[in-house]
Amino acid sequence: MSRLGFLAAAVAAMLPIHARAEPGRPIVIGSKSDTEGALLGNLISLVLEDLGLRVERRLGLGPTLIVRSALLAGEIDLYPEYTGNVAFFSGTETDPAWKNNAGAYGLALRLDAAHGLVWLGRAPANNTWLIAVQGRLARERGLATMADFAGAVRDGAIRLAASTEFVESPAALPSFESAYGFSLPLSRIVSLPGGDTAVTARAAAEGISGINAGMVYGTDGALAALDLTVMSDPKGAQIVYEPAPVIRAATLERHPRIREALDPIFARLDADTLRRLNAAITVEGRTAEAVAKAWLAEAASRP
Repeated sequence: MSRLGFLAAAVAAMLPIHARAEPGRPIVIGSKSDTEGALLGNLISLVLEDLGLRVERRLGLGPTLIVRSALLAGEIDLYPEYTGNVAFFSGTETDPAWKNNAGAYGLALRLDAAHGLVWLGRAPANNTWLIAVQGRLARERGLATMADFAGAVRDGAIRLAASTEFVESPAALPSFESAYGFSLPLSRIVSLPGGDTAVTARAAAEGISGINAGMVYGTDGALAALDLTVMSDPKGAQIVYEPAPVIRAATLERHPRIREALDPIFARLDADTLRRLNAAITVEGRTAEAVAKAWLAEAASRP
């Protein structure tokens, strides 16, 4: 059996319905221009194609606001988004419900329904802002949580690389500082205009300009390879960002099988799985489509 043939058989085993191609315009799938966006966009595309639906990929479409605008304008039908981003779309980021998994999903569901959008099942993986510390320093000082990190800041042991948004947004670094009782001086922060965690993580890992900590996201793939220790957030200082497909309600009405096909797929994407899959792309250099295909086949082989 060919690789494509094996994939089709594997995905079919995961899904309760497998049908012939349906007529009509294709379902347009978008994604953001980042590693995880490409991974999730390909997963969605492959599952829908296996349902027999005609799919048009517009992956890597751009940053969040561009992809969101395309969905609202009907230029795309669905894309993978993160629950916490609805807090900023709606201007409700101060609502404490965003810092709870179920609360964030429920709010996203309710607020986006007013825009004719439906959130399908979410992945149990919080891709929120976090801080990672150089592995050697973390081991030397026993750093594992943001409370530990706060102590290291007070001792003057931390030099952080982060985006300007992370430093300035009340929901990011200031939220950590408030929750854990520390204040990181601007003189000990290297602030970057972009939000590329590959840059901040590598700076921390390599000790560039004395940096030993970096802004990261919860499902970044290169963390283990770079020997970085992610500081856990036991007080839940950060907004929850769990990924899920967001689809136009009219599209879901035409193709209701999409929900039952995608929900069990996303339910399997926990944080460890997403880190592993992201690492296969960013560290091993495999394509997002190849990684998505292999994982679907792997998942189909397990109950």
